[in-house]
Amino acid sequence: MGIFSRKDSTPETTAAPAAAGPDLTALTGDYTIDPAHTTIGFVARHAMVTNVKGAFHDFTGTLHLDGADPTRSTATLDIKMHSIDTGNADRDGHLKSSDFFKIDEYPAMTFRSTKAESLGGDDYRITGDLSLLGVTKSISIDLEFNGAATDPFGNQRVGFEGKTEILRSEWGLTWNAALETGGVLVSDKIKLNFDISAIKNA
Repeated sequence: MGIFSRKDSTPETTAAPAAAGPDLTALTGDYTIDPAHTTIGFVARHAMVTNVKGAFHDFTGTLHLDGADPTRSTATLDIKMHSIDTGNADRDGHLKSSDFFKIDEYPAMTFRSTKAESLGGDDYRITGDLSLLGVTKSISIDLEFNGAATDPFGNQRVGFEGKTEILRSEWGLTWNAALETGGVLVSDKIKLNFDISAIKNA
């Protein structure tokens, strides 16, 4: 029975329409990711018993949103690998070394979208090429639209949260150490987390 138009004597005969996504038409345009209010993080399993969390602090990125046709939306991201931060200087130094990211040879990691799709409601998925250590592979990131607002400085902002999982070995990140109790020191599976705030270009 409809919420807004109650019918006491006539049964409903038409199925309710599928839930539609939010109307983003007014948000169509080009945006610049705001590093001061954006987090690009990762989680790795350490010694098989705990999680180590980290983030990158030096990056730039863009969004093109097409509210009328989300499949035409695009995203780019350029991350400076020197900005990796796990809260431990020795560990960060090891990650920057030739055992892992080889930042002297490969100073950046990049993402370029190739496909965008609506999953219904506030949920979207963006697929693109992640390039790291000279290797490029496709990944898909599930995103939730958090909303839009105009901040006190007049900037029109949009927000998204995203997550995905990758196997670091697919990009040549294979360094590890065996544990006496079995298993390895660093997991192959890495969780990537994105909390994005972007400002619409003037």
